[in-house]
Amino acid sequence: MFQNETTSHEAWSTSVSSDNGLCVRTEPLVMEGLGKPVRGKEIAVIISTRGRPDIVNALVRQISEQSKPPEHIFVIGSKAEDISRLNPDRHHLTVQIGRTGSALQRNDALALAGSRFSYIAFFDDDFVPSRFWLERMFEVFESRPDIAGLTGILLADGTTTAGIPLHDAQAMVRLRDSNATDKGSLQEEFAYGSNMAFRYSALRNTAFDERLPLYAWLEEHDFRGQVERHGRVVRADALWGVHLGHKQGRACGVTLGYSQIANALYLANKGTVPKHYLAKLVSQNLLINIARSLWPEPFVDRRGRLLGNTVALADLVRGRIAPERVLKVDESWSAKAVAGEEPSPERHGSSHETHSTA
Repeated sequence: MFQNETTSHEAWSTSVSSDNGLCVRTEPLVMEGLGKPVRGKEIAVIISTRGRPDIVNALVRQISEQSKPPEHIFVIGSKAEDISRLNPDRHHLTVQIGRTGSALQRNDALALAGSRFSYIAFFDDDFVPSRFWLERMFEVFESRPDIAGLTGILLADGTTTAGIPLHDAQAMVRLRDSNATDKGSLQEEFAYGSNMAFRYSALRNTAFDERLPLYAWLEEHDFRGQVERHGRVVRADALWGVHLGHKQGRACGVTLGYSQIANALYLANKGTVPKHYLAKLVSQNLLINIARSLWPEPFVDRRGRLLGNTVALADLVRGRIAPERVLKVDESWSAKAVAGEEPSPERHGSSHETHSTA
């Protein structure tokens, strides 16, 4: 539906792993020319959504109530049901059906946004932002021309639990907003793809990798690696929110398990994410899937994930592992699920869940 130019990518610069396994910058990068907006000082918010029409409708309302509302919101669904609760005639809102898959939908939105906006924020469809998120993002970019991208902190993450009800999340955010006393600090790490923003000047000829289908596992880390060619990408403690981690609209654990291995190997070869970080992540996810498959959480398909890990490792031995093969795995297991031979789809978090060992 939309065309996006593919680009070559340079390697991530020197990094080390923090105690929690996240990638931490050891030396900030500064690129001359950042901080000069393309045209004016406008903000766009991009949301890719699947299977959560009520939740995404609530998010759009919350974004319109920001202390500094964006000039435009782009919501891209994968089918009509995804966007059925949104009003396409609403001012400053574009609602469209794009291609299916997180990376594809985000690229479709970037194509629609073009070069009209100075700053572009990406929110998961089940993220509840602080009322001051966009205002403080704007302040960081305006005051720090060396920063090309940023993410905020999570007050709570429902992807590690059975999920957080919307009204509970909104109450948590309101309480934190009312008690905010300072602007926070900037940390040399990038933890959460559920809420992130970038300068447009750092996004020219940059796209989400469309070889990462469905969940697009690790897509935000790959995107960060591309953006860091142009400047620092940091975590801003003055930006916060809650990730609901709602379970509807997601596929089976088998496909996620396959992507946990296949996407990591692909990105290691691509060079946008440090290999030591990917190796640690893969080994931890594999070990935790093995251990918890004996007594799985009721909201995570651990056995499905482990099976997906196993299929991916078998493909690695056969020399045919690739991120795109998850589509064949998804097709195969979806057919078996319909026939009643496999577990139902995993009750699992957002396509941009925190990439931890949970």
